[in-house]
Amino acid sequence: MVRGLGLVGLALLSSAAMAQQRAVPYWVSLSAREAMMRTGPGMNFPATWKYVRPELPLRVVQVRQEWRKVEDPSGVTGWMRANLLSEQRTALVVGEIAPMHAAPDRGSGVLWRAEPGVVGKISHCASGWCEFEVGGRVGHVEASRLWGVAPDETVE
Repeated sequence: MVRGLGLVGLALLSSAAMAQQRAVPYWVSLSAREAMMRTGPGMNFPATWKYVRPELPLRVVQVRQEWRKVEDPSGVTGWMRANLLSEQRTALVVGEIAPMHAAPDRGSGVLWRAEPGVVGKISHCASGWCEFEVGGRVGHVEASRLWGVAPDETVE
């Protein structure tokens, strides 16, 4: 029994070590219903913002132990505990209303339209397009219309 716990502990340590070695910047989303952004990597640093928007995309720009320095869609940066963040890729519609196309092509039919500020899950990004899901509705949106993915990024 003790040996099994040791293996679980080792797996957790190696997972944390892998997160420490990940190249920055990288994208995450807010997994908590409420999360505080702080001025530094610790609970003793003052909170600057309280986030209450699960799935909000964030860009990790620095890693320090169990803390991540993140940037939000408005450009605000600060520190959050890593356990408040998820690897689930999401994006926020920026600019004007974004057409959600049937295929990754401007000439394809428009299935839905997403207003600026709408957050959705992204997957299968390539060649400047992402599959974007909002409330069960799926379509293809140009990556340049989304904050949460680089325009030339490939997401599997």
